[in-house]
Amino acid sequence: MGTWVSISHKTVYPYDRPVRLGPQLIRLKPAAHSRTAILSYALNVAPSPHFLNWVQDPYGNFQARVLFPEPIREFKIEVDLAADLAVYNPFDFFLEPSAERVPFTLSADLKRDLAPYLGETSPGPRFEAYTQDLPRFEGRTIDFLVALNQRVARDIHYNVRMEPNVQSSEETLRLGSGSCRDSAVLLVDLLRRFGFAARFVSGYLIQLKPDQRPLTGPAGAEVDFTDLHAWAEAYVPGGGWIGLDATSGLLTGEGHIPLAAPPRPAGAAPLEGVLDPCEVTFHYDMSVRRLTDGPRASKPFPQGGREALTRVGQVIDARLAATGHHLTIGGEPTFVSDTDRNAGEWNADAQGPTKKPLALALMTRLAAKWGAGGVLHSAQGKWYPGESLPRWALSCYWRKDGVPVWNDPGLRGDGRQNAGYTHAQALTFLKALVGVLGVDPKYIIEAFEDPMHFLAQERNLAVNVVPGDPKLANPEDRYRMVQVFQHGLHSPTGFVLPLQKGSWKSGPWPLRGGKLVLIPGDSPIGLRLPLESLPWADEADKDALYEGDPFEGAAWGQPTVRVKPWRRPAAPPPADPKRPTPCPSPR
Repeated sequence: MGTWVSISHKTVYPYDRPVRLGPQLIRLKPAAHSRTAILSYALNVAPSPHFLNWVQDPYGNFQARVLFPEPIREFKIEVDLAADLAVYNPFDFFLEPSAERVPFTLSADLKRDLAPYLGETSPGPRFEAYTQDLPRFEGRTIDFLVALNQRVARDIHYNVRMEPNVQSSEETLRLGSGSCRDSAVLLVDLLRRFGFAARFVSGYLIQLKPDQRPLTGPAGAEVDFTDLHAWAEAYVPGGGWIGLDATSGLLTGEGHIPLAAPPRPAGAAPLEGVLDPCEVTFHYDMSVRRLTDGPRASKPFPQGGREALTRVGQVIDARLAATGHHLTIGGEPTFVSDTDRNAGEWNADAQGPTKKPLALALMTRLAAKWGAGGVLHSAQGKWYPGESLPRWALSCYWRKDGVPVWNDPGLRGDGRQNAGYTHAQALTFLKALVGVLGVDPKYIIEAFEDPMHFLAQERNLAVNVVPGDPKLANPEDRYRMVQVFQHGLHSPTGFVLPLQKGSWKSGPWPLRGGKLVLIPGDSPIGLRLPLESLPWADEADKDALYEGDPFEGAAWGQPTVRVKPWRRPAAPPPADPKRPTPCPSPR
C-alpha cells in the first residue's frame, strides 16, 4: 500500500448579475486508464436547482453535463477525491516485436482505429527546422521516446501562464518557453511527425515532499501540493498509451492522475460551456492532504517511533549483556556496475565477465579498511531455482583483537577458476601442508572425475558432434565436457586429505572400489565428495563435539572439546544354573 492522499479542488465563478448558462461540461473525473488507484470521488455543483448527468465523449473521457433552469449569480464546482499513491514502475510494459525499434509501421487496422491521434496539428517553419535539427535515431523505441521527451524539457523553459488557450508549437518554439500545456502540445506534434499516435492529457499532478533530499538532481517539492497539469501520451503496440511529461522530461508516475485524454487540447478543458455576456471573476483553491503515512523504506518510523525503538533496544541490550549473551546483525547491500549497469550479469544472469573481478576488488578494499590482517575466502554461494549451478560468495574473516590471520597479501589467489595451477602443484602444496600438521602423507587420496558419467554423455552425442562442438545445445554441458576431456579422465582432478574435526589427526578412507570418484559437477572437489560411500557408523559410536564460544577470548583458537558420549552399561549376562556360584573372598 502506498500513501493515501485526498485532493480538495474548489472553483468559483461569481458573476456581476444573474446570467443564464447553457449546458456546462465539467471534465474533472479521473479517466478510466488512470494507473493510480482512486479510492473515492465526489463532485458537488452549486447552486441548486440543477440537473447533472455523467456522459462519455467519443474518446471515453468522463464529463459531467450540468443544466441550470434559472439564472444564477455564482457557479461553484467542488471536487473531492482520495487516491492511493502506490509507487509503480512506468517502464513496466512489453512492446510487440514489430514495435520494439524505431522506425516501425502501424498495421492498417491500427492506423484506422488511431486515425484521430495521427497527423500533424500545427506545423510551421520553426517546427520543421526543429525536427530537422533533432539527431537521427534508430534503435529501441523506448529509448527514442525518453530522448525526445527529455529534449523538449531541456529546450522549452517552463513558466506559469495564466492566459487562456494553448500556444501553437510554432509559438512555443519561437518563445522558447511555455506552460505545461504548451510543452505537451509541442511533444504531441513531434510524436505524430515521427509516426506515433499521440494525445493531449490534462489531469491532476500530486507531488509530496520527499522523505530525504537526493544526493544529486532536483530536490523535489518543498511541501505537499497538487495542481492541474498537462502532458502527452504516445501509443505503442504492446505497451498501450505511455505517459510522457514534457515539463520534467520524465515518464508519468503515480502522482499523475489523468482527467481527459482527447486528440486536441480543446477537448480537455476542465470546464466548457456558454453563458450570457457578463463580467466574471475567477478564483480557485486546491490542496492535498495525507490520509495515511505508513512506514516505508525512506521513512520507516512514525514521529517518535525511532526514539522509542532505540530505548527498547537499549533495555534489551543491557539484559543480554547481563546474561553474557551477544547479538550480531548482518546486511546485504546490492551493488551494480556504474559503467555497464544494463548488462545481463547485473540484472538476471547468474554470472558474467566482470562481476567477480569487480567484487574481488571491492572486497579487497573493504578488507583493507575494516578487516586488516583478515583472510579472504571465496566459496559456493546461493543456488537459485532454475539455475543449473550455484553462485559464488566472498567473505573476509579477521580477529577483533588485531592479531593478523593472514600476513602476506601477495599469497592470496585472484579468484579465477584454477588460475593456471595443475594437480601436480596441488599435490606439492598438500605434501607441504601435511609436513606442517604432522600428518602421515600416506593418507592423501587422489580424486578423479567419474569416467562412466562423461563417457555415457559422449556416447549419447550425435555421430557428427564432438565435445566442444557448438552444436551441443547446452553451453554449460559443452564447457564441462571440454574441461574434463582436455584434463583426461585418468588424471586426478585434485587431492583430498581427511582430517578429524577438532584436531589434526588423519586416517584412511575406505572407499568402494578403492578409488575416490567425485560427484559430477563444476563445484570445488570439496563439495563433490562421495561421503555417502564411506563406512556406516552408528551415531552413538561417534564422538560428541562441543565447539567453544567464539566470543570468549580464552576460547579463541582453543581446540574443540571432545567428549565421549555416555552410554548405558550393558546388563550383566544371566547366571548359568549349571555353573557353581563363586564364593566371596574372606575378609
